[in-house]
Amino acid sequence: MQNDTIYDNLGVPTVINAAGTKTRIGGSRIRPEALNAMREAADSFVRLSDLQARASDLITDVTGAEAGYVTSGAAGGLLLGAAACIAGENLDAMAQLPDTTGVADEIIMPRTHRSGYDHALRAAGATIVDVGTNDHHLGTGAANVEPWEIRDAISEDTAAVAYMQKPYTEPPLETVVKIAHENDVPVIVDAAAELPPQSNLERFIELGADLVAFSGGKAIRGPQTTGILAGRRDLIESVAVQHLDMHAAEAVWEPSGLVDTDELAGVPRQGIGRPLKVGKEELVGLIRALELFMEEDQEALQDEWSARVTQIAEGLSHCNGVSTQVADGGKVAVAPEVSVSLDSAVTAVTTTELVRDLRKETPRVFVGADSLPEAFSINPMCLTDEEGEYVVNRIIAHVNSE
Repeated sequence: MQNDTIYDNLGVPTVINAAGTKTRIGGSRIRPEALNAMREAADSFVRLSDLQARASDLITDVTGAEAGYVTSGAAGGLLLGAAACIAGENLDAMAQLPDTTGVADEIIMPRTHRSGYDHALRAAGATIVDVGTNDHHLGTGAANVEPWEIRDAISEDTAAVAYMQKPYTEPPLETVVKIAHENDVPVIVDAAAELPPQSNLERFIELGADLVAFSGGKAIRGPQTTGILAGRRDLIESVAVQHLDMHAAEAVWEPSGLVDTDELAGVPRQGIGRPLKVGKEELVGLIRALELFMEEDQEALQDEWSARVTQIAEGLSHCNGVSTQVADGGKVAVAPEVSVSLDSAVTAVTTTELVRDLRKETPRVFVGADSLPEAFSINPMCLTDEEGEYVVNRIIAHVNSE
């Protein structure tokens, strides 16, 4: 299938990634140009605050935000964004986080936006206040979250409203923003996997979000340890102060254009973001990858993914007991996918057994398991045509095995 890799030399099984840009199996393939930029960055030194300021310029250009910042993944951006909303420019509050005694620390979230990823908000010290129900799923026509529920949850203890961006989430972001801003509360949007399209980089800022977090290691194809946080300048400044190395003598403390030292009472202590370090190599790699992402022909890329999905579906179409359905990208997924289900009365394995068995092979084959036990998915974003053919052959081999 492939030549020996560094993982083979280490005795670690490689993965054929038919699941999409999943962090647990390495995200996406970093752009070669970004990797080359990282190698060059490793040969010299630079003040990280200067490099973050340059990255902020690029993020501002592509998002329309007042400022931007490179974080250690989208989750790192959410943690830093929450810390900024809680502490603002208050050095005492920054120094005590995640202890929020005496500080407004509540972040309101619609109940159906809650996920394991909001642990990043709680890690900053935030207390999540969830509102709404799951009534929509009862089929009564009721909404999961009514706007008045968000409005009534806002109090003097509210630091922010958090919003998980998916095409099916409600209320609409613009409604949430209007309610929050009427009460002088910022809105943090988790848009980690909402690229492509490129227009989403601007969309959430245009709708009024105060901070938006994107992954740098998915569709942008930058380093896996990077993310983008874009938004209000004052909040990005608080992020920078709580993230960068601030352990310096006051007489020579001059962090960068991202931080207005006149607005601060003095030199901050090391902030809660210090463990979320982003190195010069990752910063440069993300900058280069973002530049290339903006130059990319998205229509041609979608055509490539669609052709690969069609080829995979056709390859499985004659396998007895296997049903496929192609779903276009643009609703829940950013790319088209093949949904595959098995008739266990005909096939040698059940759908779940197949997914599990594929992961035990060498190389491991990972398909999307979000819809188990009814079906699994094949995502083309991280596959080559050769790998797509390999995945089809391995599925057929298991389905037909005795």
